[in-house]
Parts: sequence; structure tokens; C-alpha cells
Amino acid sequence: MTKRPVLVAIDQGTTSTRAIAFGLDGLPQKMSRRELAQSYPQPGWVEHDAEQICRDAIEVTRDVVQAVEAEGSLVAAIGITNQRETTVVWERDTGRPISPAIVWQDRRTADVCEILKEAGYEEHVKKRSGLLLDPYFSGTKLAWILDTVAGAREAAEKSELAFGTIDTWLLWNLTGGKVHATDASNASRTMLYDIRAGCWSGDLMEALRVPPTLLPEVRDSAGDFGTTDAAIFGRPISITGIAGDQQASTFGQAAFRSGMMKCTYGTGAFALLNTGNERIESKNRLLTTVAWQLEGSLTYALEGSIFVAGASVQWLRDGLGIIKNASETEALAAGLESTHGVYFVPAFVGLGAPHWDTAARGALFGMTRDTGPAEIARAALEAIAYQTRELFEAMEADGAKQPSKLKVDGGLTENGWAMQFLSDILSIDIERPVVTEMTALGAATLAGLGAGVYQDLEEITVTLRSDCVWSPSMMDEHRDELYSGWKTAVSRTLSK
Repeated sequence: MTKRPVLVAIDQGTTSTRAIAFGLDGLPQKMSRRELAQSYPQPGWVEHDAEQICRDAIEVTRDVVQAVEAEGSLVAAIGITNQRETTVVWERDTGRPISPAIVWQDRRTADVCEILKEAGYEEHVKKRSGLLLDPYFSGTKLAWILDTVAGAREAAEKSELAFGTIDTWLLWNLTGGKVHATDASNASRTMLYDIRAGCWSGDLMEALRVPPTLLPEVRDSAGDFGTTDAAIFGRPISITGIAGDQQASTFGQAAFRSGMMKCTYGTGAFALLNTGNERIESKNRLLTTVAWQLEGSLTYALEGSIFVAGASVQWLRDGLGIIKNASETEALAAGLESTHGVYFVPAFVGLGAPHWDTAARGALFGMTRDTGPAEIARAALEAIAYQTRELFEAMEADGAKQPSKLKVDGGLTENGWAMQFLSDILSIDIERPVVTEMTALGAATLAGLGAGVYQDLEEITVTLRSDCVWSPSMMDEHRDELYSGWKTAVSRTLSK
């Protein structure tokens, strides 16, 4: 009897590591998950144990491979998706990391970024990499490790060290140290990659004093990344897809054409607008990034990052204690006619695009003696929609083609009230797919494409099913009035 082919995605995130098996119909079959602890050794520092990430990834993948193959399926290929800018440096001969992984949220290199800005590097960085000079990205994290870990720079100069984002670190370990590679989407988040030429930038490496021998080979997002060491899963399995988490979710949403857009609402929110082969240089502090690379051809996107989305709901629960679980916010918000002028700007770690103000701090505005938990909860949900509209306006100002609808995924999309308000504030249809695990699905479908299980993008598109669509019902005047109040609140929050 012929075994049913399935695709397995390793989804390595900031707070957990998961493996999910998908059928060729795009539906999930098995899942295994491990929590991942973060450490905060100093204010502004965020670290992970890279070896723990590797162990967890192998364990959850083994769980899933064994489960689906015990039921008569055969894992055809593995795809990897990952928290993008988190940085690992390890010894080539031993495979041991020389320091904890520095997480994308880490701000320890803020001073370095300011020095580079004062030296006039920001415009150069933007033109080459499409990014802003910010500690968010991997380049300054890598430079920090080389400058502060004893002997690191000398070892790097001798080609004894390897650098990678989490995808590269997992790939190295899964292949038994045989493959040191990444895909173009992850490379484009390092601040070391020239997205125009499609290669590592000598100028940017020189600016950050990064030896080129540290860097992985950059490959297509769907293609041959080697096979797993036979000892790990009992037999070698092909690894044929890699993409950073937000690019993977865009691929999972089948946003393959220019003008298609998705937004993932998790701890933060990340909106990507496919701009095709056009590389739009943002004048409104958005990021120009690689969406994916297929058969040597780059597809670009404009990206806007919202630092705090679902995290504000977590704060309502864990910080204020006004809810016991996130689902309560839907009934609280729906039970009010309005917030009565209350606005919440969730700048706990600054504001992301289009402001990029890391010194801004969160604030509640417009409170009166009558303000209670319901008003604050609704204001927190409304803030997510307002921040998304800021991204839409920035993309429009950059001349990008506006989408006909917004594809959404992530935990917050389970809140129907929040999605309806999002549709009202954006004045656009909001579409949620049946499968909400879009990041993992994107990695799986990239792997399927790379392994030849899917022949083309159209074959992937037909597997995507819509679960719910929200359409705008708010009057334009009321929409604009609410948004004007938000803009005023933000202006009072900005640090400059």
C-alpha cells in the first residue's frame, strides 16, 4: 500500500518550539510543542539557550514524525520557520555556541546603532539592506558577540566560528554540521545582506567588522537544504524549505501576487504587503524586505512591525488582573457602546513602524472616574486596529498598491469583535483562514514545493480555505473621528 505523503514544519518561535505535520490538503494532522524560557540578565537584554532550542526542535519533530508514520503516512520533507533576527554564534569544530542566543527583542546594541547613525551610516544601511539602523536586527548583535566574548574575534578571523539566525542553527544541527546555509528571507533580516544584488554586502560587513567566513550560504526559500542526519529520526529526511516566520505566514496565506497583504496578530503584529519584483524604498520608516526567493528570483515585501498586539491583552490579565483569560475581552468590548474617549497606547517597549520610537512608553488617555475594566479592555483591542491603520497609511504614502482585503492569522483573530473593529477602522474586508497555523503551514508548503510534492504556486493556492470574513459597517465620519483621537494620543506618547 502506498503511504500518504505528509510535510512537517519546525516552527521555532520566541516562546515555544513546535513541529506540525500537514497533509497535502494543507490541514494539520499532528503537533508537538515545548515551551521555551527567556532570560533577562540585564535591563533591555533578552536571551535564549541555543542548545535548548536545538534539543526541543529535535524532540518535537521526532514526536510528530513517529506519530504520523505510525498511522501509515510518510514524511516527504521538512520545512523550517523561525524567529527571524535572533542571533547564534558557534564553534565549527565542536558545534557549541560561544554565548547565549541574543533574541530579536534585545536592545543591548542601541548605543552602537546611535554611533553608526551619527557617523552617517543609516541611509547606506537602508539602501543596501532595506532595514533601519536598529538593535532589532542581527548585524549589531553579531558584532557585539565578536567584540565582547573573549577570543571570539580572533577565532572568527581564523574561520573557526559560524554565525546564523535560528534557521541556520537548526539546519546545521539537523544535518550533523554538514550544511551552513540560510534562505534569502532570513538573510534579509541581518542588516548584512544586499537585497538589491541578492548577496552579502561587503560594505555592511566592513561597517560592522564581520568576517565573511562567518556567514552562511544563501539559498532559495524552497529547495535543497540537505538531509537530516540518519541517527536523529532513524533515516535521513530531506529539508527543502526555509523562511523567517513572517515571510512563512505570508506564503502560508498564499499571498503570492503583488498587492496581496497579510497581518499576523500574536504577541506583536506583523503586516507584509507583497510588492512582487518591485523593491519599494520606504520613505515612511517601513522595512523593505525579501518575502522569499524561488528559482533564483526574489519577491519583495513592505513590512510594518507592531511591537505590542496580543501582549496588551496579556498585560490586562497578568499586569492589571482585570481578566482571567484573553477570551473575556470580546464580551467586555462588545458590552460597551464605546470607550467614552479612552485611548490606550501600548508602547511598553516603544513604538514600532512607522514611528520607530524606542523611548516612547505606554499610556492611557481620556480616563474619568467612570472608566473601568471594560473601557480599558476595549481600548486595548482598539489600539491594535489603529496601529494597523498607521501601517496601511504608511504603505499607501510609499506608493504601494493597496490590497483588496487583509488576510489575518494569529491568536488574536479568534476575537470576533476585534476583527470586526479592524475591518471598520481599515474600511476593508478581513479574511481569516480555516487553518490558523499559517507560519508552520508556510514552512510546510515551501518544503513541499522544494521537494516537488507541489508543482507550482497555484497547486498550493487551491488548498487554502477561508473560515470567516468581516466586512466594514462603520460610517466614514465616525471612523475618522475615532482615528483622529488615536493620533492625538500617540502624539502625546512620542519621545520626540
